[in-house]
Amino acid sequence: MNNKVAIVTGSSRGIGAETAKLLAQRGAKVVVNYARSATAAEEVVASIQKKGGQAIAIQADARNMEQMSQLVEETVKAYGTVDILVHNAGMSFPKKTFEDMQWEEFIQKTNDELQAAFVSTKAVLPYMKKQQYGKLVYVSSGLSNHPAPSFIAHGTSKGGLNSFVRYIAQEVGKQGITANVISPGLVETDATADLPQGFKQQQESFLPLGRLGRPEDIAKAIAFYASDDSSYITGSYTPVSGGGEMNS
Repeated sequence: MNNKVAIVTGSSRGIGAETAKLLAQRGAKVVVNYARSATAAEEVVASIQKKGGQAIAIQADARNMEQMSQLVEETVKAYGTVDILVHNAGMSFPKKTFEDMQWEEFIQKTNDELQAAFVSTKAVLPYMKKQQYGKLVYVSSGLSNHPAPSFIAHGTSKGGLNSFVRYIAQEVGKQGITANVISPGLVETDATADLPQGFKQQQESFLPLGRLGRPEDIAKAIAFYASDDSSYITGSYTPVSGGGEMNS
């Protein structure tokens, strides 16, 4: 990935942070995007620079066209172009049953999710088209295919994302741009830290590989789709779940 330029949305922590660090380690110049956690984003940049990599942190709400266009402009000013977009920005959602949920709170997650994917993609595509090269990688969730109690808002929004990516892949393929989905299972991050230990152990017992995912497991799969190793793959959906989605 030498001298490739990568934007990773939502990369101040968790999977995004690990992805930013790994892409930088493999030679990419990385833009660490964050919505609110400036300090955390700067820590990711510092850790990349300490290892000899290149990175800058830029604030932008991935749903906001003006902010994302600004982010892409700053990226191009700093590094000359954009080769890779990793759409990883997380959106909050209500964990409720369908019965307890109101339409407004249900649809908010799908609206946020698809708006962020739409806006981020729209912002980088002109540069990718111009150079007839680009790697679009979107982070989904196994819950898009395998329902779990109280995750209806999240799972439905990620199902929409999966469809969106196939349409993008179909539309931009002839311009040298690939679009693929990485779909993590349950991963040990800040976001899952509050889950009961018993629940986690139960989940591990179901997995063929016998352990929950770690952020670096997901980052490595993203790095494959961000690199030229995947140049003849587009529109794909890849579970990274320790075998948890084997039957889908």
